[in-house]
Amino acid sequence: MKHLVVLTGAGMSAESGIKTFRGADGLWEGHNVMEVASPEGFAANPELVLDFYNQRRQQLLKVKPNKAHLELANLEKHFKITIITQNIDDLHERAGSTNVLHLHGELLKVRSTTNENNVLDWKKDLVIGDLDQNGNQLRPHIVWFGEAVPLIDKAVEICATADKLLIIGTSLQVYPAASLMHYVPDNVPKYFIDPNPSISSTKDLTVIAETATEGINTFISIF
Repeated sequence: MKHLVVLTGAGMSAESGIKTFRGADGLWEGHNVMEVASPEGFAANPELVLDFYNQRRQQLLKVKPNKAHLELANLEKHFKITIITQNIDDLHERAGSTNVLHLHGELLKVRSTTNENNVLDWKKDLVIGDLDQNGNQLRPHIVWFGEAVPLIDKAVEICATADKLLIIGTSLQVYPAASLMHYVPDNVPKYFIDPNPSISSTKDLTVIAETATEGINTFISIF
């Protein structure tokens, strides 16, 4: 089967009701992103950071996969599909996708503050005093600004094996994720779905200026 590699960002889940990362004012849900998405922010005010992600987790548990998530999962009948997502939600998995790599972590998991490989499933609120088995505070299993992206090398390897590349709902402005398309072989057809695309079509790149749920139908009709 042909290997379809899919890169997804916040626009993929926006139509499910999950707000995109931050608006034009640079704020995320009213917060400076560095206050709630950096090691320094966590050190300065861990209660604020934990509450912020508790609210995001509660919201996630109330929303559902949208048509774009479901259509991608359905394409597994015809392709080998690997989804590399910048999103921290589990909507791809809930829609039925079976091979998802979360570059920036997962909201429904937590990890030890002293061992990044000590990861636990977590659906309730996380508070100060929630500890790992060795007595260390737990934190969201999220890659914050200033932290390494542990799975980026694996993502690069996946992109190098693509027969087709589909990009949905990402601005291609956040690195290192934005660099991944450059590891796909030059002759591989590439498709970019975004209502406000930051790039234009070229010989090997087809830009679809639509939302995720609209664009997925267009992609299926032309590829």
